[in-house]
Amino acid sequence: MLNKAWKFFTSIKLTIVLLISLAATSVVGTLIPQNEDPTAYVQAFGQFASQLFSVLGLFDMYHSWWFQTLILLLTANIVVCSIDRLSATWKIIFAQKPSFSAARFRGLKNKETFDDNRSPEQLKELYLPLMGRNFRQRCVETTETGFSLFGEKGRWTRLGVYGVHASVIFLLVGGLIGSIFGFDGYANIPEGESVNRIRLGNGRSTLALDFEIRCENFEVSFYDSGMPKEYRSSLTIVENGKPVVQKDIIVNDPLRYKGVNMFQSSYGQLPSNQATLSITSSKTGMRYSKKAAVGEAVVLPEKMGTFVLEGIESSANFRGQNIGDALRGTLTPLDGKPVAVLLPLRFPSFDKMRRGEQVFAVAELKQRYYTGLQVTRDPGVGLVYLGFILMILGCYVTFFMSHQQICIEVVEKANGSRVIVSGKANKNKLAMQNRVKKFAKKLAGLQRPPKRHPAKGIGQTAECARP
Repeated sequence: MLNKAWKFFTSIKLTIVLLISLAATSVVGTLIPQNEDPTAYVQAFGQFASQLFSVLGLFDMYHSWWFQTLILLLTANIVVCSIDRLSATWKIIFAQKPSFSAARFRGLKNKETFDDNRSPEQLKELYLPLMGRNFRQRCVETTETGFSLFGEKGRWTRLGVYGVHASVIFLLVGGLIGSIFGFDGYANIPEGESVNRIRLGNGRSTLALDFEIRCENFEVSFYDSGMPKEYRSSLTIVENGKPVVQKDIIVNDPLRYKGVNMFQSSYGQLPSNQATLSITSSKTGMRYSKKAAVGEAVVLPEKMGTFVLEGIESSANFRGQNIGDALRGTLTPLDGKPVAVLLPLRFPSFDKMRRGEQVFAVAELKQRYYTGLQVTRDPGVGLVYLGFILMILGCYVTFFMSHQQICIEVVEKANGSRVIVSGKANKNKLAMQNRVKKFAKKLAGLQRPPKRHPAKGIGQTAECARP
């Protein structure tokens, strides 16, 4: 049973089927808008189709159980395939004494031959230091007619493809963790208020946070055309009743706290709840300025009493006439009865008709906004970043580096020696051919015998193991 399961997951056919399935479902997820309002789906697909698609998870496809199952199967497929093929590669990379045979190189087309008037022993003394400088693993084999010198490097580059496999696994697992344990939601916060719950992307549920997000202030600037230029939210994180973090955020400059990201997403206008009032005393002619917020009592100067702003109306009515936007409030003199006050924005001198001891007018009505935040958490993002880094490194090693082997075979002749230089690589054969030519040229250009003190690498060159 275990053997059958192992063969199932090592199948390339399984990989192809899973990749095609993921591609097909991704196309469906692109064609069908994700996490829209349910009524929008009913209007687009009808009652029956929208219910069927909802049961199948097509409206939140990337969080559906079957999409996550496809990701898990592909991850298991890559892991098992990598393990299954790693044993042979492992033996090549970590062989203590790699077997060597000059016969394996004699049939290669990629070789260079030249003659030298020195004996094989003299050439061995010249070639050993050069091999030590150019190859990490090397060995020498003495033959009846001369010697063979073998050099090897880049065994570890065979792991490049496994680096790519590991990067894909990190990407898949990181995405899966984010899909299961992460969230993506929204919150609209009026200026001066706080929220500790967000609406999730599907719009049908909410999520409680471990802290409160408070919008202290919101500012927006505009181009001459009227288009928004920049909007900025001053946010404070409140935990256990105490502010712990404060930051002004703009688009693409989020506030991050405990793995939760708060992005500036949108904004909107709210009915104003604060105004600056101009108050003119009928007795002294003095004019005063007072800020009034809805529901808060304002103490008036010259012992004129108190004023409470009760609300700001649009399309206020006065004696059957629409007088537009207006403030409504109540004036309570120190020694009199409360008086209703109506202050239309379009008529600054409207309150003179009341003939009171003071005349109110609206000096400024503060525009009130709410900030729209996208609130996300993705605990798998670290694995995704690591996957991208591993993929870049793995692709570089896989496509631009190789496991290289070179053989120098020296055969004694009547007037000296014949030198045959050949080499092979597990990939990028043309580059290896050029390397063999350059290395042969170096060997042919060696003239002076080495100094008697030990040259770099000579002491590390051992006799070759027999294949």
